[in-house]
Amino acid sequence: MRKQFLSMAAALAILSACGGQKQTTAEAEKFDYTVEQFADLQILRYRVPGFEELSLQQKQLVYYLTEAALQGRDILFDQNGKYNLRIRKALEAVYTGYKGDKQSADFKAMEVYLKRVWFSNGIHHHYGCEKFVPGFTPEFFKQALASVDASQLPLAEGQTLEQFCDEIFPVIFDPAVMPKRVNQADGEDLVLTSACNYYEGVTQKEAEDFYNALKDPKDETPVSYGLNSRLVKENGRVQEKVWKVGGLYGQALEKIVYWLKKAEGVAETPEQKAVIAKLVEYYETGDLKTFDDYAILWVKDLNSRVDFVNGFTESYGDPLGMKASWESLVNFKDLEATRRTEIISSNAQWFEDHSPVDKQFKKEEVKGVSAKVITAAILAGDLYPATAIGINLPNANWIRSQHGSKSVTIGNITDAYNKAAHGNGFNEEFVYSQAELDNINKYADLTDELHTDLHECLGHGSGKLLPGVDPDALKAYGSTIEEARADLFGLYYVADPKLVELGLLPDADAYKAQFYTYLMNGLMTQLVRIEPGNQIEEAHMRNRALIARWVYEKGAADKVVELKKKDGKTYVVVNDYAKVRTLFGELLAEIQRIKSTGDFEGARQLVENYAVKVDPELHAEVLERYKKLNLAPYKGFVNPKYEPVTDADGNITDVKVSYDEGYAEQMLRYSKDYATLPYVNE
Repeated sequence: MRKQFLSMAAALAILSACGGQKQTTAEAEKFDYTVEQFADLQILRYRVPGFEELSLQQKQLVYYLTEAALQGRDILFDQNGKYNLRIRKALEAVYTGYKGDKQSADFKAMEVYLKRVWFSNGIHHHYGCEKFVPGFTPEFFKQALASVDASQLPLAEGQTLEQFCDEIFPVIFDPAVMPKRVNQADGEDLVLTSACNYYEGVTQKEAEDFYNALKDPKDETPVSYGLNSRLVKENGRVQEKVWKVGGLYGQALEKIVYWLKKAEGVAETPEQKAVIAKLVEYYETGDLKTFDDYAILWVKDLNSRVDFVNGFTESYGDPLGMKASWESLVNFKDLEATRRTEIISSNAQWFEDHSPVDKQFKKEEVKGVSAKVITAAILAGDLYPATAIGINLPNANWIRSQHGSKSVTIGNITDAYNKAAHGNGFNEEFVYSQAELDNINKYADLTDELHTDLHECLGHGSGKLLPGVDPDALKAYGSTIEEARADLFGLYYVADPKLVELGLLPDADAYKAQFYTYLMNGLMTQLVRIEPGNQIEEAHMRNRALIARWVYEKGAADKVVELKKKDGKTYVVVNDYAKVRTLFGELLAEIQRIKSTGDFEGARQLVENYAVKVDPELHAEVLERYKKLNLAPYKGFVNPKYEPVTDADGNITDVKVSYDEGYAEQMLRYSKDYATLPYVNE
């Protein structure tokens, strides 16, 4: 629950690069950031500036960690749905081996469907969680499967093609079968109605009862119960199947461990070597206490330039917010751009002390806050193809309190968004007047970066739970509340004179660009990501809607924020920016209270009242206006390709990076080279 994803406004409006990632005009002209666009998706590529300047040892480390990252791809597909690997394999078999007309409407529709499955790591939308609607017929797909060499199909032992179709086709074509990957609808059994593969044969109550029985309210350093397992009921008994070497996902984890051990051999520092060794131990044992030991070592490793995330990390994909999807990010520090985040982190105690929340919920001493701007070298698992632009880890509250956290802003990813978004017409369509537009064009790039820094570096690390409060007390609402808490911290402080004093903002008006684009996004423009008739489901979207709608409602009497009509179109108008900041502070105080006290009902009321429902009339208008821009609301990336250069004895003498691989080309290569799990579900 510590990711910062690019908002709708930021994704489409930011116009310039951040600190150390800026390129010369000549470099920008040489590099093509856009790969292709289909459905609601645009595929981009990103550069890895500075890789060539790394030492040979650092390049080897990046290469080995990259291989460890890519070996986990199948894990996420399986976590997102028990049929995903078989469906992906079947689609790829037809895509590459179909004997019929590949220009037919059905084949073209299947091609788009496959590309969406690749993008979402499964058959449900990566953001909205609803199941895709195929644009091809069952009859076509059955005939196409029959035309393919049977050895290329993911048939179970002894299974005929007819039996395979009977099993899989309802999952693909029947809208009533597994309709939502993660269901967050209040009052429903969230486990039984979610298609994710974290539970088998258990109800929500059985799952909650199982984990509540494990928890000791007096334990001040609890493990993250349920983080690395599937919860199943077998022979009437509820039990965990742990993801570890020799356990569930063991085949993939063995290969990840192989490459991690190679990385351990070229670690930059003894501290980094210890981090990798402890992660290997965790994968080999599945012991969550070992995972905490690894997290503590990782937080304290501050002197290595190359860094990485590899593991079961974020819990957005679990309707109960406990079980973690697999992800990996390999990166190295952008030394120039990191100066900005170092200023923020060095003043962490000041920000905590001056927060508008109740004193009893503040940290008396902020420990171990570190922040940096990084260059991503590879994205994998739940960070690929769609990725966050900022991350703050670890997630365990007690580790953050006692040992600190690491925050990163991913500079070259933001840069790729910037380059691809330049001049797309989005702001001109949705911003109310030239005055706001001028302010956004002048300051939005900087305030977006600062908001991400404040969100990750300070927001997630701020505040504390009261003694005895269960970290999972907010249940399904925990992710939304946590993201709202971090966003509000950033919003409140981006307008603080302290940022001008620290030299992070040029003047006292710059923050208005962030306030305007955030409110516009939360009230209106993020609706382009929702299908007509649907409600808001994803935690980050709920968070932004909650904040914007709460401020809109609470300031209504004084017309602090308005929705105005001009030329038949709806626009956001901010009449009192100072009052908006006051309201952000009031909501931050309330959300911190909810978090600190574990007030489930308070969380439920806020989320259900402000973050879920969609105004159908406004939604239709926004969709119609956006459609005319011919833009894709979601963006993701193809990765660079790394190839070692070896001498006659097989020793690596260099690592080369290239950027010319296409989207389908990369996905098919990954499916071939990193197929680590059996297609038939374990």
